[in-house]
Amino acid sequence: MLSSEVVRLINEQINQEFYSAYLYLSFSNYYKEEGLDGFGNWYYIQAQEERDHAIQFLNYLHDNGENVTLREIKAPDVVLDSYLAPLEAGLKHERLVTGLIHRIYDAAHLSKDYRTMQFLDWFVKEQGEEEKNAEDLVKKFQLFGSDPKSLYMMDQNLGARTSAPSES
Repeated sequence: MLSSEVVRLINEQINQEFYSAYLYLSFSNYYKEEGLDGFGNWYYIQAQEERDHAIQFLNYLHDNGENVTLREIKAPDVVLDSYLAPLEAGLKHERLVTGLIHRIYDAAHLSKDYRTMQFLDWFVKEQGEEEKNAEDLVKKFQLFGSDPKSLYMMDQNLGARTSAPSES
């Protein structure tokens, strides 16, 4: 049986993951509207991943006999005024999500909920990868984004990303 605090935090995380999908979908729309379809593709797939993460948390609660509480998803409030802005906002957001995952892990550890800790291990690893990917995008854009040919090549590279099912 999960502690009420772990259940509450996982329910919050479900909402956060859906918000992440919404946020990244807004980044995708921004880039596509600016003619950077590869960047748009990268964030569209990122939005799909975040939605999948929400479903994984939702299923975990159901698999453990707990209720899921879906809440309103707020509209993203990030100002997208440059090609770099979504990349920097994405990195900041991934760091926030990492902290939220750690908060659930801490609550599970406190209540000796080893099953939830094991479930969260995948998300801890995933967040390390998410932060590295976001950092790499920011660094590469800072290095190459001001050169039109390099920006074109980055866009082409990001356009080649395909979705892969999430695992936990």
